[in-house]
Amino acid sequence: MGRRIFVGDIQGCREPLERLLAAVAFRRGDDRVLPVGDLVNKGPDSVGVLALLRELGAEPVLGNHDLHWLARSTDGPAELRAWLQGQPIVRVFDDLVMVHAGLHPAWDDERLAHLSPDDVHYAINVRYIDAEGRQPASDWPPPGPPFRPWDDFYRGRRRVVFGHWARRGLVVRPQCVGLDTGCVYGGQLTAWIAEEDRLVQVAGWRR
Repeated sequence: MGRRIFVGDIQGCREPLERLLAAVAFRRGDDRVLPVGDLVNKGPDSVGVLALLRELGAEPVLGNHDLHWLARSTDGPAELRAWLQGQPIVRVFDDLVMVHAGLHPAWDDERLAHLSPDDVHYAINVRYIDAEGRQPASDWPPPGPPFRPWDDFYRGRRRVVFGHWARRGLVVRPQCVGLDTGCVYGGQLTAWIAEEDRLVQVAGWRR
């Protein structure tokens, strides 16, 4: 069986993605590439990222920037746009859940399989919540009590792999792994190889 290679927010940065795949010694046809959303938008080559990921048979989830790009941009050939549009909001494995931003503490497997439009907005945007899953009016500056990072309240049996939160950076907790390390802002692009419980990072985009 191949490895599951989860990749943080790429944001249109194809060159760091290529270096990251080399750094993890990606094996085509064996390993699986699982980007946590925000494949496109702010970086220099969104179309190139989509072309490479589609060629590799990647299995991403959609992030807020992906949906924004699909709604506002006309870049890229129709087949790449259709490929991106066809990706899910959540991927559920026996041991893991992959989502772009986070999960509501009350969601169960049935809810994850039937997300409403409001649920989708939550899953691709949430950062801080209270114990009931309510979000603050704004995430910045940090809202303070009773609001805390959503994963403080997560009690699900599967570990969650997510992105979306470049200010927070790398998160490694028993209940979750957060992989947005600010590639498009000059930070790093991060992969987590689940079967090895190993992190691999490369330098991000330099403007």
